[in-house]
Amino acid sequence: MDYLWIDFHRSHLHRFNHLCYELMSGLEIERKFLVKKKGDTYKRAAFSCSHIQQGYIPSDAATVRIRRRDDHAFLTIKGKSQDGGLSRYEFEKEITLDEALQLLRLCRGGIIDKHRYLVKSPDGQHIFEVDEFHGDNDGLVMAEVELSSADETFKKPDFIGAEVTGDRRFYNKHMLKEPFSTWRHTLPEEYR
Repeated sequence: MDYLWIDFHRSHLHRFNHLCYELMSGLEIERKFLVKKKGDTYKRAAFSCSHIQQGYIPSDAATVRIRRRDDHAFLTIKGKSQDGGLSRYEFEKEITLDEALQLLRLCRGGIIDKHRYLVKSPDGQHIFEVDEFHGDNDGLVMAEVELSSADETFKKPDFIGAEVTGDRRFYNKHMLKEPFSTWRHTLPEEYR
């Protein structure tokens, strides 16, 4: 009788663990774009704005990010992309602000400081996260849109410019090593 209970318990525990895995992690599919510098169109179109500070704990196997977003904090682990930066595994867990402050001390290379504006696509089907960077990355404005599949279509707001998906220069972690201020001259004027 005890063996039946153990098998039953193991079966349900496996299902529970699988459900938790699905809820707390998944495949992130996103495309990145530069934002045209014609006024502050994205700010006027935004329905939300938040202040973000984030750092990265050194790791060769994955990207380990600590993020403070207004009065919330998150630990995020991202796997390496296998398709040119379009998608990768992501695990994210909310942590306390105190935990974030302690973990940010373990980060190397500095802190990314930015404001994030949320803007709906023209058809209202997608949300674009528009990041306006500060500090050594001041002047850079990028937008990301998350998709449910790599070939999903979407409408872009007018302020969206050239696609930079997969271009390492535009990875937040990379911008700590080589900030925008050192290579901004390589972009067309409309993006500086």
